[in-house]
Amino acid sequence: MKTRIALMYGGRSVEHEVSVISGIQAYMSIDKEKYDVTPVYLTKDNEFYVGEDIGKIESYRDIPALLKRSDKVIMLREEGEVCFVSYPPKAFGKKIRIPVDLAFPVVHGTNVEDGALQGFLKTLGLPFVGCDVTASAVGMDKYVTKAVLKDNNIPVLDSYIYTMSDYADVEKLLNDIEAKIGYPVIIKPYNTGSSVGIGVAKDRSELTRCVDDAYLYARKIIAEHAITALREINCSVLGDENEADASECEEPLHSKDILSYEDKYMSGGSKKTGGSKGMAGVSRKIPAELSPEKREEIRELAVRSFKVLGCNGVARIDFMIDEDNGNLYFNEINTIPGSLAFYLWEAIGVKYPELLDRMIDLALKRQRQEKSINFSFDTNILSSAMSFGGKNGSKV
Repeated sequence: MKTRIALMYGGRSVEHEVSVISGIQAYMSIDKEKYDVTPVYLTKDNEFYVGEDIGKIESYRDIPALLKRSDKVIMLREEGEVCFVSYPPKAFGKKIRIPVDLAFPVVHGTNVEDGALQGFLKTLGLPFVGCDVTASAVGMDKYVTKAVLKDNNIPVLDSYIYTMSDYADVEKLLNDIEAKIGYPVIIKPYNTGSSVGIGVAKDRSELTRCVDDAYLYARKIIAEHAITALREINCSVLGDENEADASECEEPLHSKDILSYEDKYMSGGSKKTGGSKGMAGVSRKIPAELSPEKREEIRELAVRSFKVLGCNGVARIDFMIDEDNGNLYFNEINTIPGSLAFYLWEAIGVKYPELLDRMIDLALKRQRQEKSINFSFDTNILSSAMSFGGKNGSKV
């Protein structure tokens, strides 16, 4: 019997469109002789839709029309299994009921990649591909990620975090950044990906603009020194917290101080259609031009970082090299990378269907391990005579 997989993409995120591309790339490549795959589209309101055209990229040129000819569903557990059912329930006509054994989220950004969707799936008792709730949440929070890595002797740039209360006195905030970091400085929302809301400032006016822009996308922002002689190197990792392997390294090419959203997703499209290939379409050098020693240093650091953060499945880790002194720094992790970083694995001979197979195997391995853990504790506390009021009802 085939494993029944819900391949989920989209969601309430600024990276919604990128997720659709990544998800359909995965749907087109997964072994359908081995798996019974249902593509599931999450709208920007996090509503679920299934249907004949949901897995076709051309359908997303007109999403309202796509939704009209598709079926809205919800996920629930009934009769010992998780399934998608029609919503609202229908008294007459076609009724949807799609049982699934495993979820495969190919989602990017806040509200989906950050542990929110993973927590929902875990509550339903449905195993899923990729990082668990904790690793997903930590990986999305750039400040927390760096704190964890710094505590484990992985090199990161010092950074400072600012909240909405800091933004209420923006002049004080700007003064603090100038005093602690100076220029050039890079400003980032604390929890977004795809370079959304990120900017480099070289003076006060640019800093003001960058801060204002970053706060459009998050309630907290991060400031850190911007490396002038910057070289960016990315590496993917596949595995879990116990055993993991590194991919080939790449050097993305960009047009500005940092790799922008346009560099990532708009540079590789067809001239005729303007279409995007997601991260697979980025201008890049694979393999990156590195000495054998530096390549292995990056790959080993990528695996160490992946394990320290407790990741599972495939992730992409972005590094920075300061060419003025040769120092290497962890920059950020993408726990569900664009295009699932398949192009980095193809560079070392791992084809995309094989990569997807291995990710699914890792999810099933975690499920087997979790079955051996006790999640209940026998007690007669509810059957005991007890009072729920006053002092006698206090928690002990």
